[in-house]
Amino acid sequence: MPEGDCTKHRTTRPTRARDTVSEAEVEALVHGICFKTGPPRVTGVELEWLVHEPDLPHLPVSVARLEAAYAALRALPLHSAVTVEPGGQLELSSLPATSLAECISAMQADLGVVRDALRPHRLTLSGVGADPWRPPARILREPRYDALESCLDRGGPAGRRMMCSTASVQVCLDAGYEEPGPLGYARRWRLAHLLGPVLVAAFANSPLQDGRPTGWRSTRQAVWAGIEPGRSGAPPLDGEPREVWTRHALDAPVMCVKREPGEGPWSVPEGLSFRAWARKGAPLRPTREDLFYHLTTLFPPVRPRGHLELRMVDAQPGDDGWIVPLAVTSALFDDAEATETAYRAVKPLAERYGPAESPAAPHNPLWLDAARHGMADAELREAAVTCFAAAVAALPRLGAPPSVQGAVAAFAEQYVARGRCPADDLLDAVRDGRHPHGAPGLHARPGRPETPGKDSRR
Repeated sequence: MPEGDCTKHRTTRPTRARDTVSEAEVEALVHGICFKTGPPRVTGVELEWLVHEPDLPHLPVSVARLEAAYAALRALPLHSAVTVEPGGQLELSSLPATSLAECISAMQADLGVVRDALRPHRLTLSGVGADPWRPPARILREPRYDALESCLDRGGPAGRRMMCSTASVQVCLDAGYEEPGPLGYARRWRLAHLLGPVLVAAFANSPLQDGRPTGWRSTRQAVWAGIEPGRSGAPPLDGEPREVWTRHALDAPVMCVKREPGEGPWSVPEGLSFRAWARKGAPLRPTREDLFYHLTTLFPPVRPRGHLELRMVDAQPGDDGWIVPLAVTSALFDDAEATETAYRAVKPLAERYGPAESPAAPHNPLWLDAARHGMADAELREAAVTCFAAAVAALPRLGAPPSVQGAVAAFAEQYVARGRCPADDLLDAVRDGRHPHGAPGLHARPGRPETPGKDSRR
């Protein structure tokens, strides 16, 4: 694998020379863009789906069929952006919506159009956090994915599973006010990390891998915890959020250095932070474009992109299962009363992070317990009961439709109050000899889970 100086073999194009940035400029740029503050007004959601033949989710789909189907989708007049993940997972990213109801309505309409368009190709969508049946197989052959795979392979098999076999519900919320208080950006940043394990546990929906139970309710979260902390970990929570994130982002390892078409594979440096690259400045400093790309290669559970991107929720079962985590999260962040209730409920959980030198999320004991046990963890269940009750009370104040209010209340009763999560339904089906989604060949005997690496278990 390529090592050493990440700028090796790069050409000195004038466009790059005009756009290069120093260490001080990089710090100022990240500090200025990570949290865009103001009244919380907009909501967004990004939905990832596994794609397979109806009733045959265990069978691979040829690259040619997927490419034909996705070409048809890109021609559709959708509100959402359609992208494809390296393993063929389909992602729909909504436009920012001025209300929860608007976000849900627009995404439901787009999903209906997408499902109709996939039907002639004999393909359908499944909401599950990690592919329960098929091994990871990359279908996108592009330089950036070649580089990503090469970089992640250094840490073991978790990286390929993350790229090719996982799917999530990502909730996007405004950063919040500049001023302190329940809706201030500093409080919302902290709440996102403290609430994260509750969301992991309540919505865990990936207990199977290679047709067998893994021992985790959220195998997807276990996979993320198996990726090196410098790329998948959160920064410390003790400090001013802009300063903490800026330091974290610049000290994170550079995944790759882009090259123009025809210049050969992208280089994959080892042990080079972005700060060191900008500081070294020879033979060529990074550009603003390099910096912005670097920020997209960091995968913490909460990513500040001007707004907050919460990335810890497994893809959910059913056509509309994604609505519940979106509604719950929105209610707990955008309603001041619910925010205060949620913060008081999850703040005691921070003690399970361990001492200051223990790993940050998602590698610490609290996040790992949430992924392994789901709602069977008594403390997480207690906090979830309080948070879901607060969300149910807040949704009418946020103008959520009765159908959304009912869906959240039903989920709270069916799962949270009973100490269950969607993963338990899949495990029950396997134990009872039933085959979820019609897939044969599932076994009740536990398989080998995709466990975190040594560093993350310290």
